[in-house]
Amino acid sequence: MARPPKGTDRIPISQLAELASRSSREGADPRRPQGPVHCRVLGIDPGSRVTGYGVVEIAGNTLTHIASGAIKAMERRDTLFEDRLVTIHNALQAVIREHRPQVASIEGVFTHRNAQSALKLGQARGAVMLTARLAGLDIAEYPPSRIKQAIVGYGKADKTQVQKMITLLLGIPAPEMLDTSDALAIAICHLHSIAPSRMFGA
Repeated sequence: MARPPKGTDRIPISQLAELASRSSREGADPRRPQGPVHCRVLGIDPGSRVTGYGVVEIAGNTLTHIASGAIKAMERRDTLFEDRLVTIHNALQAVIREHRPQVASIEGVFTHRNAQSALKLGQARGAVMLTARLAGLDIAEYPPSRIKQAIVGYGKADKTQVQKMITLLLGIPAPEMLDTSDALAIAICHLHSIAPSRMFGA
């Protein structure tokens, strides 16, 4: 198997703050990847009450925030659970139609102390995955620790740390909801996985 050429080792996203500082002094774009990468990803943080989503694109030399938000599936306390799943499906379907991502990146299954909560989360993930596949999207799954490692450089980082790095990576104000910043992190994690040697400078 051929060895990659020198200079193509992965640069941890956690070093981006240093790159951003150095690049700003040099007049360069700290978000600039290298190479002809072009991909638009829909990151999804599934939840039976709130599902975060974020669309991020890497095109040529730019990493761009396209859209993000949160689907509030439980508008009232008496909302039927099956109706929440319909709300998630319809809202995600609209996001996919409007922004046309190529891939859906979803947070993978993790253990949950409460069996009932774990079951509901699994059903919400099922609705998300079905919606993505019906739209013809490929699906990638990443465990929470890998997402945090990719964004912050530490697999046990808290949600606030992830949110702060998202604002730096995408050059946007901090999302109002942590579900939204988590979804953006999931999208960026996938982009980092498919083009590790060409992202965020070299």
